[in-house]
Amino acid sequence: MNFSEGKLLFVEDDEAFAWAASRALERRGYAVLHAGEFELAQKLVEGEEFEYAVLDLNLGNCTSLDLILPLRERNPAMRILMLTGYASIATAVRAIKLGADNYLAKPADTDEILTALLTDSEPDADAELHPMSVRRLEWEHIQKVLEQNNGNISATARQLNMHRRTLQRKLQKRPVQR
Repeated sequence: MNFSEGKLLFVEDDEAFAWAASRALERRGYAVLHAGEFELAQKLVEGEEFEYAVLDLNLGNCTSLDLILPLRERNPAMRILMLTGYASIATAVRAIKLGADNYLAKPADTDEILTALLTDSEPDADAELHPMSVRRLEWEHIQKVLEQNNGNISATARQLNMHRRTLQRKLQKRPVQR
């Protein structure tokens, strides 16, 4: 197989999704190296040169945000996409500030991943025309406070004046749509 598009690091802990997406990316000409856990991803970042990276935000009890800076240091010109099933404005902003080129919420197919990977992120021009729902605003506020507390659920619950278990249940749900 001719891998003419370049080497791509795919960090994803959902093995079935990672396998299917990796195969689809390889059919499109990318040489894909997959890591399903943070430690393996770190080793690949330290030992390989990549042109592209698709990083799942949550890797069990770790976050792949910590991979962005080392990837960027090894290859400042590489394209980095943050992919997540738990999208929020706070994590998107943090990923972009750390050096990711774009941010994409799951579920996403290979075409959507490649489009997001290869194009720059742009603010949503229609965002003001379509205000967020109350549930989405709540999700965003929780994510912002959680980010301010460095992921500490107990401190976040106290700050939100919410029982810790209630907050945990809300965080386990997928984010609500706009």
